[in-house]
Amino acid sequence: MTPLQSFIGGEFTPSSSSVTLPSLNPSDLAEVVAQVPEGAAADVEAAVAKAVAAQKRWADMPGPGKAEVLLRWASVLQGRLEELAQLMAREVGKPIQEAWGEAARAVAILRYYAGEAVRAAGEVVPSQLPDTLQFSLRVPIGVVGLVTPWNFPVAIPLWKAAPALAFGNAVVLKPSELSSACADFLAHSAQEAAVPPGLFNVVHGLGRTVGEALLNHPQVRALSFTGSAAVGARVAQAASVRNARFQTEMGGKNPALVLADADLDKAAALVCGGAMRFAGQKCTATSRVIVERKVMAPFLEKLEAQIRAQVLGPVTDPSCTIGPLIQEATRTKALRMLTEQAPRIHTGGRAVSAGAFGKGLFLEPTLVSGVTPDSPLATEELFAPVLVALPAEDLDEAIQLANGSVFGLSAALFTRDLAAALRYIRRIDAGLVRVNGDTTGVDPHAPFGGVKGSSSGSREQGRAARDFYTEIKTIQIS
Repeated sequence: MTPLQSFIGGEFTPSSSSVTLPSLNPSDLAEVVAQVPEGAAADVEAAVAKAVAAQKRWADMPGPGKAEVLLRWASVLQGRLEELAQLMAREVGKPIQEAWGEAARAVAILRYYAGEAVRAAGEVVPSQLPDTLQFSLRVPIGVVGLVTPWNFPVAIPLWKAAPALAFGNAVVLKPSELSSACADFLAHSAQEAAVPPGLFNVVHGLGRTVGEALLNHPQVRALSFTGSAAVGARVAQAASVRNARFQTEMGGKNPALVLADADLDKAAALVCGGAMRFAGQKCTATSRVIVERKVMAPFLEKLEAQIRAQVLGPVTDPSCTIGPLIQEATRTKALRMLTEQAPRIHTGGRAVSAGAFGKGLFLEPTLVSGVTPDSPLATEELFAPVLVALPAEDLDEAIQLANGSVFGLSAALFTRDLAAALRYIRRIDAGLVRVNGDTTGVDPHAPFGGVKGSSSGSREQGRAARDFYTEIKTIQIS
């Protein structure tokens, strides 16, 4: 299998490194989806040089011209949705129904930011001087480095790249080595859509090679990162040293709070979906459910039934709702924690390896209780289909337990009590706050991000993305 090539200056270019690693289908580890180059600093250097030259021309293009480019790209992807969804399912183990949804979301993101490209780019500010016009103008930063994870291999690269391009920047994308074939698909679609060469560059490789080179390049003026807290801290530190702008989205340990007055059937279905879809491999996945004690037993019975009804299987099967884990290390860690902390396991808790499952990295969807709120199962992000149930006496204790985490990305409350919902909205530590909905997902035109250890504070998506991808000039003409 020929190794993937980086996409630099509108052309596919072999990596400077001859070392490769396989990207495997987690449903069937015998299938090599792509050979991914380790990458080298020289590849980043070449991509940044092309991006710098292209960005100067792109910044001068009027907004309607930028919008037209993004709409062309959206049209190309619209025509290849099935192909993209199938590739996503095979490379990262995303159930095909969710993969179709993500592919459609990619189109929606590009169309939305085509509209943003023609919105007002500043405002008039009254001057204290007579006969003077004073106004602010938003201008592009320049070249932006994007470092993206494997779990949303199309949506996350585009919800970073599309606003960056709409507001006049050029980008260099370093995708996860576990989802490089999907990034390669995006590169080919950009070429087919005639995105001007050098604006969208993809450099394949590892974090220690390509990631570090991108992070430390003096002409990369901003970095947008989604991934682990440890790497996010490294991005923030390195960017701060050279005064580059950065945003980091680093995950969550997201709670769902269930009060006694809630519709327990609806809550059980939504909590199950939020926890188990894509095998819990989302930063917004529900990983803790905090239940008012008086309904703990009946609610867990309903939740267990919902979880048992989920279909574990190969991800290209349309009936599959829970696929495999992306890496063996994740499954091993989850099983070890379940053994060491000895919770009460209501359902699941075992690796699945019989028959066709023996080819993949499958773990039964798991519901546990009987652990303390400060135990690793209740505090660490597992990225696995493991849901921890905790009791609470009332709403106040439930909020206290929910907020007792270093993370603060997403939270949900199930109740019929409007006063309780309003109190929760004000007091919960989360950037995404739901009432009677699950913790996952957000509209592509709505701001996305968390608080505390989940985010550096800036927001992605929607009009909020303009704040990160532009600088403000204040101009006075007398």
